[in-house]
Amino acid sequence: MIRWAVLGLALGLAACAGPPPGAVAPAETGVVVAIDLSDQAMTVRRDGVRLGVWPVSTARAGKTTPVGDFRPERLARVHYSTLYDGAPMPWSIFFAGNYAIHGTTEVARLGCPASAGCVRLHPENARTLFALVSRAGPARTVIRIRP
Repeated sequence: MIRWAVLGLALGLAACAGPPPGAVAPAETGVVVAIDLSDQAMTVRRDGVRLGVWPVSTARAGKTTPVGDFRPERLARVHYSTLYDGAPMPWSIFFAGNYAIHGTTEVARLGCPASAGCVRLHPENARTLFALVSRAGPARTVIRIRP
């Protein structure tokens, strides 16, 4: 908001005028990955424009998917779980330690809680998301997980 106020003052506009029409607010820039645990769905936006809504699988009963806002910590095109018998985790975007958004071979279970805590996606969607996050970078990506 301060940035818009300074810009407004520099242009001779009222400080309370807000961003110019059609501008994307700073909180909406970059990639926003919004995961709704109750709907088992992920909405992906880039610079405020919705690019897709995809089914996911998150934590099954007795397991937990962390809730909150996160930044990507590490990306891995090819990864195998060190915790779950070498399970394939293609196109992994790690956040909150060992938790990741990644592709799955169990696409029939998408839309239902089925994981040990990671966020599973169809492999093609995982590849698309991986490319978006790679281009934007961790500083311009938010992973938002809500109950």
